[in-house]
Amino acid sequence: MQPPPPNEITQLLLRWSHGDQSALSQLLPVVYQELHKLAQSYLRRERPGHTLQPTALINEAYLRLIKQDFPEWQSRRHFFGVAAQLMRQILVEHARARSAGKRDGGQKFTLDEALTFSADKASELVALDDALVSLAKFDERKVRIIELRYFGGLSLEETAEVLGLSVTTISDEQRLARAWLRRELEA
Repeated sequence: MQPPPPNEITQLLLRWSHGDQSALSQLLPVVYQELHKLAQSYLRRERPGHTLQPTALINEAYLRLIKQDFPEWQSRRHFFGVAAQLMRQILVEHARARSAGKRDGGQKFTLDEALTFSADKASELVALDDALVSLAKFDERKVRIIELRYFGGLSLEETAEVLGLSVTTISDEQRLARAWLRRELEA
C-alpha cells in the first residue's frame, strides 16, 4: 500500500485542529501504516517477549492523541513526532511498572545502551527518561531534538523542519544533548 501524500495528512490534521471530528476518523486509516512501522521500530529494541504488541502501542497512543482538545498540528511530521513521544511515554510507563519493586542497585548505563534499549533491561529506558526529564528542566529544545531524532526516527532535516531551525543548529544541539545525557547516565 502506497503511503498517502504528506499534504493529504496535513490537510486532515488541520481540519481536526479546527474541530472537524470527521477528519479525525478519516486520519487513522491514512496514518495507521506509518504508526505501525514506528511502533514496530520501538518494540524491536525492547526485550524479546515484550507484553506490548505494536497494535496495542498504537491504540494506546491513539487514545492519548484523541484526548487532546483540538491540537494545533503544524504538519505530518509534527503529528508523527508527537505520536513518537507518546509511544516513548507509554513504553517508559510500562518499564516503570515492570521494574516496580525491583532494585537496580544504582547501576548506571551508557547513553548508547539507553538509546538502544538492551534486550532485557527496562531500567535503561527508565534511566534515560529520568535524564531527559532533568534536561527538560533547563533546555526543553534539546529534549525535543532527542525525542524526534531517536524516538521518532526523524532525520536531521525533518527535525529541523518540525522545529523551525537550521540543520546545523539541530546537529549542534543534538551533540550537546548527547554529551549532557552521556555524562548524566554514566556519572
